[in-house]
Amino acid sequence: MGIQLTAIHWVYLAFIVFIMALLIRRRDTTMICVVGIFALGLLATDTLSGSVSGIFNSFLYATKELLGTIMIISIIVAMSRILIITGINETMVAPLTRFLRTPAMAFWGIGLIMMVTSFFFWPSPAVALVGAVLLPVAVRVGLPALGAAMAMNLFGHGIALSGDYIIQGAPKLTADAAGLPVSSVMEASIPLVIVMGLVTTVTAFWMMRRDQKNGTWRDGLVSVKGGAGPLSAAGAEDTGPIFMDPFLKKGLAIAIPLLFLLDVASMFVFDLQGGDATALVGGTAVLILVSITLLAHRNQGLEKITSYLIEGFVFGFKVFGPVIPIAAFFYLGDSAFTELFGKVLPDGSHGIVNDLGVALADHVPLNGAVGAVTMTVIGAITGLDGSGFSGISLAGSIAQLFAAAIHSGAATLTALGQVAAIWVGGGTLIPWALIPAAAICGVSPFELARRNLKPVLLGLAAMTIVAIFLI
Repeated sequence: MGIQLTAIHWVYLAFIVFIMALLIRRRDTTMICVVGIFALGLLATDTLSGSVSGIFNSFLYATKELLGTIMIISIIVAMSRILIITGINETMVAPLTRFLRTPAMAFWGIGLIMMVTSFFFWPSPAVALVGAVLLPVAVRVGLPALGAAMAMNLFGHGIALSGDYIIQGAPKLTADAAGLPVSSVMEASIPLVIVMGLVTTVTAFWMMRRDQKNGTWRDGLVSVKGGAGPLSAAGAEDTGPIFMDPFLKKGLAIAIPLLFLLDVASMFVFDLQGGDATALVGGTAVLILVSITLLAHRNQGLEKITSYLIEGFVFGFKVFGPVIPIAAFFYLGDSAFTELFGKVLPDGSHGIVNDLGVALADHVPLNGAVGAVTMTVIGAITGLDGSGFSGISLAGSIAQLFAAAIHSGAATLTALGQVAAIWVGGGTLIPWALIPAAAICGVSPFELARRNLKPVLLGLAAMTIVAIFLI
């Protein structure tokens, strides 16, 4: 199943290494990504006009792929703005302060709630639900917004999505590709998900507390109109606090969580997942925004609705602006390349990133230990496009080949590739994949990715060692 690697593959790989090095050093990578897109376009089209057009078209492609996330974040921010100004937000979260009294309780509490919610609805809609309600409580008891984002990210896009035990989208893809029953892959993934989750979350929490004590912690907040984060009172110079009848405020503080709980029930009843679940949460947030704005501003309500939506979209695009060029480059590693530049890759190619994974598998001498390490690396490589799901079928196929060569461990190798791919690409290391958590908490996705890097790498190493003993 070998694929002949071309200059396009090697140039893409070189730019990946360069971009990752710059991200780790906290340098901006926008220009490098644009140069990378230009270089790939030049190789693919052999024309200057084709490569120049490819830059703009790749930006459009990335924006289209990210638009749903931009919308839900912007709407939640707009809704949160009116809740803060009216004081409803404070009334709504007051009862939760009994349970989240310390930064540690807030970190683990938000993480576990996020994990359970994500098992049922996947992380993107879960981030909107959990973040809007629990972030203000966490910040109030001393957990930094970046710490809350880490908790939501690692427990949701990491633990819950990599196992995917309820919806079973991920294990079905890998199991089908490996020719195994879904149940066997899920069973094999349990110890791997547990080890990966424990090592990563405990390390992340310990590093956060250590850096706070040492004074080296960076909040990574994104400021809008002089404030920090979407759930702060940013922009309060434009609109001061609005008095609202205490009974009405209390009633709305009860009604809003009930509406979101009704969304959760609807997701169960109508089997809504992924984008459909996100759309339901987003539509509910818009209706809440409209209703409360009309109640709070009365005669000015019609104009204020637009004003709050503008604030939300300003924040959304401010957060996503630096990410789109980087996402545009990495999307070229998958189906975007063929869509933008045509069929210029070799016959049998499944995209640049997947081809690199196959090439690595073809050149590795196999035994159990080498097979496990290689599967982790292949899973991580296929996750570099920021999807997490695009490469797990390839991981399943390669796991099947490895298992045939070493005569054991098919389910464990398949699960290993799945978990590695989703932890890297599904939303804990690739900056645009973890934007939902970063944006809801008002922190830089790049700073969040950097904070996650060491814990996730340690988790991958520990998980691989456990897998070696299980094969």
